[in-house]
Amino acid sequence: MHDFNPALQPQRTETLTGHQPPWPSPEAVQWYAAMPDSRTRFLNALNRKSVDRPPYWFMRQAGRCLPEYRALKEKYNFHELITSPELATEVTLQPIRRFHMDAAILFSDILVVPEAMGQAFSFRDTGGVHMEFRLTNRAEIEKLDASGLREKLSYVGRALQMIRKELKGQTALIGFAGSPWTLANFMLEGGSSKSFGKAYELFKNDRESFDLLMAKLSNAVADFLKYQIENGADAVQIFDTLGGNLPTGEFEAASGQWMRKIVKEINRRAPVIAFSKGCHDWVTLRNIGADGIGVGHEFNLRDAAQQLPDVTVQGNFDPELLVTATPKEIEAEANRLLKSMRARDGYIFNLGHGVPPDAKMQNLETLVDTVTNFV
Repeated sequence: MHDFNPALQPQRTETLTGHQPPWPSPEAVQWYAAMPDSRTRFLNALNRKSVDRPPYWFMRQAGRCLPEYRALKEKYNFHELITSPELATEVTLQPIRRFHMDAAILFSDILVVPEAMGQAFSFRDTGGVHMEFRLTNRAEIEKLDASGLREKLSYVGRALQMIRKELKGQTALIGFAGSPWTLANFMLEGGSSKSFGKAYELFKNDRESFDLLMAKLSNAVADFLKYQIENGADAVQIFDTLGGNLPTGEFEAASGQWMRKIVKEINRRAPVIAFSKGCHDWVTLRNIGADGIGVGHEFNLRDAAQQLPDVTVQGNFDPELLVTATPKEIEAEANRLLKSMRARDGYIFNLGHGVPPDAKMQNLETLVDTVTNFV
């Protein structure tokens, strides 16, 4: 890492209140301006080049716990927020204004791909996702159509263009999509489920229909990610949120090979990060061909990194600590992770999953300060 003097960094004395965060201060912005820009830092780390400090961003950093996001939610529902380019831009930028992350991630949802293929979704009043219908047979799988995906998801392209303009080349922009395995689970269950067993049942009992569904989803996801790259995404992440539900010996056939197909189709148009929650099949994950691999907080980050020698590793602070821990504990745990990865070129600090909706602002501030000051 390059020489770094933390004494030069301005100290924050204000407390976050209201919907207009006072931090970073003008002094902090000036200090950051003298450092390598966030976009360069993020992309260098993703390409396993030396950086002054590990870049950081947080999964689900946009929305949820932020008061400015909650203010918008009082006026608009979730679907309105993701389908309006202006509103999606605003929500994407909120955590950047507040915490100066090195990367912004598009505010959207993995289920926009099934929706564009003919299976709409909504959110239940009691919580969780509801699909317009549940896939129950091969004929319904055959009917899924991704031919007009780009036109149907044009609001995503417009949002990315707007976000890119607002970031002014200083902060990296991440696009994303769900993995075919994760999308298939929601589509076959008809929404959220406690068990998510129907995709695995199809995989075991009707491989031909399963492979047909996965091939359709792989093509759609690859096209969607390329579309995002064409409209300004510096990198893209594949969220295999339910990958850990699979037995290790079957992860490759049910999920890994389909993500590898997507990465191959992207063909290095932009770096790709693969995050398979709960999965520790490092050999299969490494063979996907992604530039970065996200590591869940269930696993030892240093041990995982040793098994992923030629890719960037991302992770893996336990997000629940943002709810339960004290700022002092947050600082200690973040420093432990950072020190464990100190000698590695190719490390991005992140959470082991998404920011909880009840995360404490003070804890997020402490986490950001700890990473920023790390030398």
